[in-house]
Amino acid sequence: MAAEVKQTCYEGSSVQSFQFYLEHSGEHKAILHWVQKILPGEFKRIGAGKSSLDVLGVGSGGGELDVQMFSLLQSTFSAVPISADIVEGSTELVDNFKALVAKTANLQKIPFVWHIMKSEEYEKQVKAKGDMKRFDFINMIQMLYYVDDLAETIKFYHSLLKNNGKLMIIIETGKAGWDTLWSAYKKELCVDAITEYRSSEDVVACLKKQGLKYEEHVIPNTFDITECFNPSSKTGERLLNFMTANDHFYQSFTPEIRAGILDLLRNKCSTEKNGKILFNSNLSCILVYA
Repeated sequence: MAAEVKQTCYEGSSVQSFQFYLEHSGEHKAILHWVQKILPGEFKRIGAGKSSLDVLGVGSGGGELDVQMFSLLQSTFSAVPISADIVEGSTELVDNFKALVAKTANLQKIPFVWHIMKSEEYEKQVKAKGDMKRFDFINMIQMLYYVDDLAETIKFYHSLLKNNGKLMIIIETGKAGWDTLWSAYKKELCVDAITEYRSSEDVVACLKKQGLKYEEHVIPNTFDITECFNPSSKTGERLLNFMTANDHFYQSFTPEIRAGILDLLRNKCSTEKNGKILFNSNLSCILVYA
């Protein structure tokens, strides 16, 4: 059973921690602002002359961003039938996603197929069946930290792209706050669902090695972590729990490690502005051509 829990990293308290982080970090807002700017043009190119469009979301979480992207795609191609496949390991987050779809009127025409499993499991099933369904657009938002083999995962999903399709990967930018923190404290942090931290630099290195054509854009984002430096702040503790992928930041690390992490967060991962400590949580959007 323990292996089962590890397999789907977002259940129970992890989901609450994740939702809390999303409310505080503005991450979805930053991504949404970006995709609304770039995707309409991309969708026009991807869908030109096609009589139907197939979309795959991998590690789509609660679906907040996918639902917006489907609405964008629909408004770009109102007369073209669209199908959706979703791969997500967390039953709790899939339930969130289904509830969102149910209350979004314009999505009722889209047939959704739910694959409640890890990315690797989906890959295994597709290869075993042999009749690969191919897709015009595949999105992987903030999920490549959880796969076993980065190069294999990218290779597999790229192979599912139809002619003129695009794979969109959104991941933390190399050398930004998350990468700085997780690289410095790899031994202490890479112990559970994430055993190897990855940033945009790792993805780009993989793409280059595989000779794939791509373009990379930075999605700027910062969020306020001032509360993290107040030991009696519940908000600060909950943020620290999420940022270190831990249920209890203060109980889980030695005083030296805690002090080191806080020092790094303040001095290497953030900037101070108007008395607030703003964590650099820039993301990279990498668009990979078929």
